[in-house]
Amino acid sequence: MRDLFGPKRVTPAGSILAALLAPAVATLVALPLRSFGSIISTSLYLFAVVAAAALGGIPSGLAAAALSFLGLNFFFTPPLNTFRVAKVEDWVALLVFLAVASIVGLLLARALEERGRATRREQETRLLNYFSSKLLSGEALERTLDDFVHALLDPFALASCEIHVGTEEVPFDAAAMQEGAEPGLSTIVPIVVGNLPFGTLTAIRRASLEPLSEADLHLLEACAKQVALAVERARLDARVREALVESETSQSRAALFSSVTHDLRTPLASIKAGVTSLLDQSATYDAGQQRDLLATILEETDRLNRLVGNILDLAKVRAGALVPVKEPTPVEEVIEAVLHRMEPAMRSVRVRTVIRPDLPEVPMDPVQVDQVLTNLLENAARFSPAGAEIVVSASLWHRSVQVRVVDQGPGIPQEDRERSFEPFVRRGDHGGRSGSGLGLAIARAIVLAHGGRIWIEGAPSGGTAVVFELPISDAEPIKQEPGP
Repeated sequence: MRDLFGPKRVTPAGSILAALLAPAVATLVALPLRSFGSIISTSLYLFAVVAAAALGGIPSGLAAAALSFLGLNFFFTPPLNTFRVAKVEDWVALLVFLAVASIVGLLLARALEERGRATRREQETRLLNYFSSKLLSGEALERTLDDFVHALLDPFALASCEIHVGTEEVPFDAAAMQEGAEPGLSTIVPIVVGNLPFGTLTAIRRASLEPLSEADLHLLEACAKQVALAVERARLDARVREALVESETSQSRAALFSSVTHDLRTPLASIKAGVTSLLDQSATYDAGQQRDLLATILEETDRLNRLVGNILDLAKVRAGALVPVKEPTPVEEVIEAVLHRMEPAMRSVRVRTVIRPDLPEVPMDPVQVDQVLTNLLENAARFSPAGAEIVVSASLWHRSVQVRVVDQGPGIPQEDRERSFEPFVRRGDHGGRSGSGLGLAIARAIVLAHGGRIWIEGAPSGGTAVVFELPISDAEPIKQEPGP
């Protein structure tokens, strides 16, 4: 039976058998050749010692040397068939043979043992290096542990190998089986880092094989430590992800609180100022002034309503409740309705529409697409200088209707366009009104819920073009990063 990665594991009976058989075979071969002198017999006995040392190790080699010495004395040294030695030079030859045979057997057995140990160390290092490379690869724990159990089957002659991890952060089981192998003795090694148990590694040997040797157990424990490191890494990664999620949640809450406190106060302050002015009995306002104050109150009320609507829509997106109720609707009707409703808010700019004729109806939720256009137009008006032109166009593009809102504002750098769709990301202050940073995020969520896509381009005028597409046939919601 071979030890793992190394030389043969010889039982005491096997060692004795090798020590007896090798000299006996050498004697049987040398006896018919006795008439040719003692050189042949001496060479055969020396070969027997080498064979015994190779097969049975140091004890077998030394025993074979002693038996060969006796056989050479009894069968091939005059007087024959007796242990007496007549000549002094024969005694010297026999003693020299015994010394040489013993040294040869000892050195050969040691050399073979060292080679076996070196081979074992090399293959142990190779196995542990494989485990280490898997740890450094950054692969998922599931893939890593699955590779580990398969890598242990052949080196340890296992019928099956199982890894059970029972930590709260990364509960996982992995198993591998050798096809056609009958299970035998099993060995369970704990997976532990420090004093913290993570699970167990179970190695089941093939049937009829001996239990793992002590050296094998040490190597299996080293492999279990590598498994523990993989589990610990995955556990720490899970904690880091949780911490990042908590940090992002805290930042979102802080941003939402900042947005609410700032953007709600501004329209409320304007509304309060207008109402206070109208209720002031000491002040006298003509009909035009009263109308201007009421128009301001109405405009700020609409602005406040849109802000609250965006916050509610963001909550729906995060709760997965933003589900469009689609019905075939002409895109031009939605555009006209939005422009008519937003006419007071667009007084500082000029709006031009370019609607291609014969556009097909689009399955959409009119209320939600109205919200998309409202947010885009509000952004365009906010970042366009007074008197600038905003162009709203709609055309058929492949199997979608493409709507484009182009302004003449400062534009958005290409590296910041994708980030502009994130909640609470503001494009900067313009005229003291920077917006809540929710408009584009809500627009993107609605467009993707319709199975479309939305992105930002540069405009020939140097401003910004926000483009979205809605498929003309019903489509499933998609997840897509903004981009052309």
